[in-house]
Amino acid sequence: MICGGKDRSSVRVGSTVDVVRKQDQGTGKRTRGIVVAVLTNSASHPHGIKVRLKDGTVGRVTGVLEY
Repeated sequence: MICGGKDRSSVRVGSTVDVVRKQDQGTGKRTRGIVVAVLTNSASHPHGIKVRLKDGTVGRVTGVLEY
C-alpha cells in the first residue's frame, strides 16, 4: 500500500484503491478497483475520500495501491 485515503491529493482518477462500501462498514470488507471519479470535494476526510470505481461501486478509500 502506497498511502492511506484520507487526503484528496493522494487519490487520483486511474489509481488502484481499496474502498469500504457503506453497507460493508460494519464488516470491514474491502473492494478493490480503479477510480473513475473522486466524489469528495474537501481536501481531506477523516473516514476516507469517497470515490466511484470502474465497476460502479461507491465507497471510501482505505488505501491507495497504485498511484
